[in-house]
Amino acid sequence: MATSIKNLSKYDKKNLSNGADYKIGIVVSEWNEAITNKLMKGAIDTFKENGVSEKNILIKSVPGAFELPMGAQTLLESQKLDGVITIGTVIQGETKHFDYVCSGATQGIMTVMLNYNTPISFCVLTDNNMQQSIDRAGGKHGNKGIECAVSLLKMIQLQRSLK
Repeated sequence: MATSIKNLSKYDKKNLSNGADYKIGIVVSEWNEAITNKLMKGAIDTFKENGVSEKNILIKSVPGAFELPMGAQTLLESQKLDGVITIGTVIQGETKHFDYVCSGATQGIMTVMLNYNTPISFCVLTDNNMQQSIDRAGGKHGNKGIECAVSLLKMIQLQRSLK
């Protein structure tokens, strides 16, 4: 959660195992690209800082946040992945479209994660305005991409520890 007392970019590296053998998928929305590219950069940098090889990071784009679940599912069907991070931004507009896109993306991503028993990190900003997205994509609240990459690494680690 991004608040004035929690910076999204800060995490304890000692709680993460080395991800050298992890294979990770990234599905990123092209909508609000200035924001999603910053979130993706934060995620990629975090994966690499924690041992994930760049050759083990597969990146695919989809048009918008609503398409993230299908993108994640398609990746999981076509590749052997340890986890996927879904990256998008939905900014409140004047209509209920925001509610439907946010709900569909959230439910869809959760469904894919549970159906494929593979960790999927939800890096989808759902903000009231562009400034809030900027603040969470490397601005005053840090970078949500970093936080979500750490979350994915922890879930992969948890899943592996129980096998």
